[in-house]
Amino acid sequence: MIKTDILIIGAGPTGLFTVFEAGLLKLKCHLIDALPQAGGQCSEIYPKKPIYDIPAYPEILAGDLTEKLLEQCKQFEPGFTLGERAETIEKQEDGSFIVTTNRGTKHQAPVVAIAGGLGSFEPRKPLIDNILSFEDKGVEYIIKNPEIYRNKRVVIAGGGDSALDWSIFLSDVAKEVTLIHRRNEFRGHLDSVEKVQELKNKGKINLVTPAEVMNIVGHHKVEAVVVSQSQHIEKEFEIECDHFIPLFGLSPKLGPIANWGLEIEKNAIKVNNALDYQTNIPGIFAIGDVNTYPGKLKLILCGFHEATLMCQAAYQIINPGKKYVLKYTTVSGIDGFDGTRKEAPKAVVKAIE
Repeated sequence: MIKTDILIIGAGPTGLFTVFEAGLLKLKCHLIDALPQAGGQCSEIYPKKPIYDIPAYPEILAGDLTEKLLEQCKQFEPGFTLGERAETIEKQEDGSFIVTTNRGTKHQAPVVAIAGGLGSFEPRKPLIDNILSFEDKGVEYIIKNPEIYRNKRVVIAGGGDSALDWSIFLSDVAKEVTLIHRRNEFRGHLDSVEKVQELKNKGKINLVTPAEVMNIVGHHKVEAVVVSQSQHIEKEFEIECDHFIPLFGLSPKLGPIANWGLEIEKNAIKVNNALDYQTNIPGIFAIGDVNTYPGKLKLILCGFHEATLMCQAAYQIINPGKKYVLKYTTVSGIDGFDGTRKEAPKAVVKAIE
């Protein structure tokens, strides 16, 4: 059983900043995320895309924002359960909650903060009749460990940044990389498109367009894919491979959280925005893009604000009757749970003779 003060569902920007704000109040946090790394959409979907509305950053890449948030909250030693989805929640007699993941990992906390962004991300799967029977047998929708593709034959399908970037990366890892897209044009960063063109010219990436994977061939594991190519005359052929990776993006869904008894409106969780972003269940909060209330704006900076107020309410639940005196960090400094301390240099008092 993993025990903490605030259990955060979602390790995106809002969830990570919650760790920092909770740490200022001496509250420990643990985060659960279905993705294999922290950062949410910023890490998984658009790490190389610039964000222009983060205070003090005229421009910052989404991946760099994640790194800075992780650096900021590191001193408060958050725990992480990654690659697992929060599945069930049970309220205990003492008022705390036990949240269990799809892999059976149990977490207990007096406060639960749902910071799941647009929800748990599930891969968009191509309409191939036998694809389900090859999942984890050569078909992967998310690349978690690139090393499993070393010296293997890999077919990637897709036309966005993920398909382009992973084709580039795996060209130095895999024995053979084939990129298939149903159009000739790709929707990705220009530098990525140009890099794929360069690697194609060097023979390091096989490019098949316009084409689609229609079927998967193999006994107990992927051995080849059947490709339909339509230029002037449609034709079908097989490409031998060890892995087929369709990268068609991720679809956000509330998932099991939708069955927790929370008040839901248009796939978002209703909260009390007049006070602390608490849901209809006391002790459970929803912050960031996952919540809804009159005037809601789905912006990262709004999630930061909501996280700050939520932590104040969480403090009162965990420390009933105890008053917290707000102090500016420039005055109080920051004491990390790792023993570090940050503070502004003190003024030197010295007489002028």
